[in-house]
Amino acid sequence: MIRFVAAALWILAAALGTLYFAYSATGSGQDGTAGEEAAHSDFMRTGIMSVPVIRDGKVQGYFLTKLVYATDPVLKSKMQLPLDSVLVDQVYSYIYSNPQIDFSRYDALDLDAFREGVRASINERVGGELIHQVLVEQIDYLSKQEIRDRAGRQG
Repeated sequence: MIRFVAAALWILAAALGTLYFAYSATGSGQDGTAGEEAAHSDFMRTGIMSVPVIRDGKVQGYFLTKLVYATDPVLKSKMQLPLDSVLVDQVYSYIYSNPQIDFSRYDALDLDAFREGVRASINERVGGELIHQVLVEQIDYLSKQEIRDRAGRQG
């Protein structure tokens, strides 16, 4: 129980730190464009996305993420498809089209490249600069063995 509470507090601190850094960084542009871009953006938070990681035709684990997007409100209002569906679809598409991403090795994961890749793939799909910035609120990888171990402890 104590580990669960400690993990929850750690995740909360990481999420708040990420959001604080993102908001403070957007207002610090020397030419004022970063702060202006943030002022004219809508922020959209996704639910937890669970993407199965498949290697050699078998599910090896699950990549879990929760993202925050800074969107252009004008382009967002012109969308014909539900934006949350497009965002989730593009995260899946980006992950499956980049098999070199290894979520099981945190030391090898380039978070900046992941954020930029997701942003660029969404903007390419919608044909405009809909997404200004992608922020990571939560990111995790659970192997099949970890899931089995957790299920065994609960049962």
